Amino acid sequence: MAEPQKYKLNVGKIDEGFVIDHIRAGRGMKLYKDMKLEELDCSVAIITNVASQKMGKKDIIKVEYPIDRFNMDVIGFMDHTVTVDVIKNGEIIDKPKITLPKQVKNIIRCKNPRCITSVEQGLDQIFVLTDPEKEIYRCKYCETKYGDQYQ
Repeated sequence: MAEPQKYKLNVGKIDEGFVIDHIRAGRGMKLYKDMKLEELDCSVAIITNVASQKMGKKDIIKVEYPIDRFNMDVIGFMDHTVTVDVIKNGEIIDKPKITLPKQVKNIIRCKNPRCITSVEQGLDQIFVLTDPEKEIYRCKYCETKYGDQYQ
């Protein structure tokens, strides 16, 4: 019996946009949904379980949309270990460093029913990074710990 043939997926170059690389395998769709990329009127490619020497397997997201319309803190909060390549005229022009943001606003919601944000619906949901080593965020108002759902 012949050995199975290895197939390679070829996703074309993008002219302007960004590529989020080194996403932990299986997390690409979650990142896509959390970034609300489905709301954009542009091409988005999500490639899952790509072979990676560094990670074993990884996911990649290619977005044909200007990155300056995105809050980089959102990407950093969701997974600060990813890499981002900014593309212009088909070439990589920047590789911004992704870090854990010190504070996130309206990305997650406080689950404490006694928090002021549960009563005051118009109040911004603000979480502050209280322990960078353990990546712990707490509500600015009631100090409820946010459980990290991205790890």
